[in-house]
Amino acid sequence: MHTSFRRAALALAILASLAACDRGTEPPKATTAPVAAEAPAAGTGLGIDLAGMDKAVQPGDDVDAYANGAWAKTTEIPADRSSTGTFLKVLELAEKRNAELVQGLETSNPAAGSNERKIADYYAAYMDEAGIEARGLAPLQAKLDSVAAITDTAGLSRWLGASLRADTDPLNATNFYTENLFGLFVAQALEDPSKNVGYLMQGGLGMPDREYYVGADKDMAANRAAYQAYIAAVLKQAGDADAENKAKAIFDLEMKIARAHANVVDSQDIHKANNPWATADFAKKAPGIDWTAFFDAAKLSGQQTIFAWQPGAITALSGLVASEPLQTWKDYLHFHAINHSAALLPKAYADLSFAFYGTQLQGTSQQRDRWKRALGATDAALGDAIGRLYVKQYFPASSKAKVEGMVSNILAAFRDGVDKLAWMSPETKAIAKAKAETMLVGVGYPDSWRDYSSLEVKRDDPVGNALRAEEAEYRHQTAKLAKAPDRKEWWMTPQTVNAVQLPLQNAMNFPAAILEAPFFDPKADDAANYGAIGAVIGHEVSHGFDNLGSEFDGDGRLKNWWTKDDAAHFKAATDRLVAQYNSYEALPGLKINGEQTLGENIADVAGLQAAYTAYHASLGGKPAPVIDGLTGDERFFLAYAQAWRTKMRDAALRARVVGDGHAPGRWRALTVRNIDAWYETFKVPGTAKLYLKPEDRVKIW
Repeated sequence: MHTSFRRAALALAILASLAACDRGTEPPKATTAPVAAEAPAAGTGLGIDLAGMDKAVQPGDDVDAYANGAWAKTTEIPADRSSTGTFLKVLELAEKRNAELVQGLETSNPAAGSNERKIADYYAAYMDEAGIEARGLAPLQAKLDSVAAITDTAGLSRWLGASLRADTDPLNATNFYTENLFGLFVAQALEDPSKNVGYLMQGGLGMPDREYYVGADKDMAANRAAYQAYIAAVLKQAGDADAENKAKAIFDLEMKIARAHANVVDSQDIHKANNPWATADFAKKAPGIDWTAFFDAAKLSGQQTIFAWQPGAITALSGLVASEPLQTWKDYLHFHAINHSAALLPKAYADLSFAFYGTQLQGTSQQRDRWKRALGATDAALGDAIGRLYVKQYFPASSKAKVEGMVSNILAAFRDGVDKLAWMSPETKAIAKAKAETMLVGVGYPDSWRDYSSLEVKRDDPVGNALRAEEAEYRHQTAKLAKAPDRKEWWMTPQTVNAVQLPLQNAMNFPAAILEAPFFDPKADDAANYGAIGAVIGHEVSHGFDNLGSEFDGDGRLKNWWTKDDAAHFKAATDRLVAQYNSYEALPGLKINGEQTLGENIADVAGLQAAYTAYHASLGGKPAPVIDGLTGDERFFLAYAQAWRTKMRDAALRARVVGDGHAPGRWRALTVRNIDAWYETFKVPGTAKLYLKPEDRVKIW
């Protein structure tokens, strides 16, 4: 699960509709501060939701329905969500805890300038509906005036450079989206682990992905019509008398931007991204933008080299800056300035935003309570500050120690699996094992915390708070340029319900918030823990050796460490996995893209096998106990399938399939088809719908 805390976590991407501002219910009252959990008793619990199963279904015919069928029949997706499932259950626990922490600060009157004061003020500013209504568009007026003052290409270039933000992350978060014309990712150079560099990435779209603009099916056509109408409605609300014509021009410009974009599969190709451009050469390689003005405004003029992640798109977008009418660009920037802050503007704007992004694109009928949205926004801006409070209260040392032990066991299982690969040469094996041995593991929380002293938070300025937080994140990231990378840097906050593998750091983060039941329950039997969080751990380990991770050595350097024959065998195996996922139909006429989801699918297959091997090793040669009539292996595979328990609205499912590198949960549960032990455990016959002949089961690691 690749995701950064600077963008929506995978759980949020799966489960949350795009939030916008509206009147919500009152938040729960802050309670007395909770005490840290005590060390749990030895794990003897089942760790499986028996009531959620449908035993009338044969596991070999539909493993998801067998594990989750009864749950799916009785569970309704909350009106304020685009989906629900295991991730939501764990996310809601983290949200409840965060609410207790953040709302409790309001009553404790923290000192001026402290992190606690900033958290309290940021949250209070978001909750101040009356103040937001009274201020109208005034908080954006300076930004809108700066757009109106643009008179030439140089001025436009300066504005675009000044608006550049570090809001993309193609390697850790598989996040290729930014509403700005370009996004910046800062990380170590692909072939030089000694220094950090900047990667410039395509952006500029109001809808999630180019496919929303160029897709030929009726649903995408409906989204396009709704988007143009939304642009017009926002401009009308802002008092523009020519809203309809401007909306059409803005939409037409975005269509040109979308056609210039690389698609998701090409954007995932690390070799296509390895384009170090001297900053002095941008004018020649991508004419149109005044790059001197752009880099100066972006405070990047001191950089000798910037990597062009999607070089063709960067060239094309730069050309559009020069070729399209200046007024159209100004209207485009005017609209996007409002759109970007809509959740923090008066209700009329926020409602329009939710109707399009929440209902039209995600199928969500009801906005989340305002306090929940305020909490999410505060967490996004001051994540590490909240994280320090979170782990102090809610993450016991015993859980950290147990998970670290599981990680060690799964890494050992992976290395042992490499040793047993008959097809891989000793040379490649040695490097793969060395990479696994040096993989840096972070469990619960980072060793150091973010400094927020330079971030100004005002109790009466929610729009300004959000914009200043984005700018602070940009300064934090650009401050790393040309410096040595920090392998211990975390890319998630402790309260994030997710996990991540960091290919450039050869490291993994397992935040505290995902280390909760049913992913991890210290009181449950090991079979369930290895099947749930163990498979997540194995997934992240395996990301270091998927179609992307296998391109990097143990130092995070882009380097081919494969023999020719080994690489050919790996490619053949991954091609079979691509074909397997290409066969899955998510919606009528809409199939999963096996190439787009390949990295995640490799990590699922290899990670589940490593977790299974580690579980059996943890038994120490003793037979697993039978609990409630279930063997250890049955509990292991059921826990895995229940971890991916998901119900999604069709609109959200479509969005996921079109633009995300992860297959939806139901199809991730089908990973078991490639694991020999699953067939033995459930006595799956050759006539079963999910049966694969042994030679057709994909085994990569």
